[in-house]
Amino acid sequence: VIRHRDVRASYYGVIDKFRLQVSEQSQRKALGKKEIIATLLPSAKEQQQQKEEEEKRIKEHLTESVFFDQTLCQPENRTASSGPSLLTVFLGVVCVAALMLPTLGEMESLVPLYLHLSVNQKLVAAYVLG
Repeated sequence: VIRHRDVRASYYGVIDKFRLQVSEQSQRKALGKKEIIATLLPSAKEQQQQKEEEEKRIKEHLTESVFFDQTLCQPENRTASSGPSLLTVFLGVVCVAALMLPTLGEMESLVPLYLHLSVNQKLVAAYVLG
């Protein structure tokens, strides 16, 4: 077992070499040897923290640069949409309409037979709507 006792962020990426020699206990002559290259890497948690810190710095830098770009340039005439997109509203209306259509097997309806939906189709519409 080889343990790295002094783990610091400055040692990440440093390459170490270990030599293993196999010999019989009674003889000093080596039966074999192998060099092992090891690189100290941060743990997954530390890597995620580093990535989050980098993303924060990038976002801060981008927001600062966007702020300065907006103050230097003339403002554009854009209207920001604050509500749901048109596609979302359309999809919601289609799902509500599908749920209001009669189910297959209902005989007492004025709706043509090709507009009768199966239970599975209505479940899909309800799932999408929910």
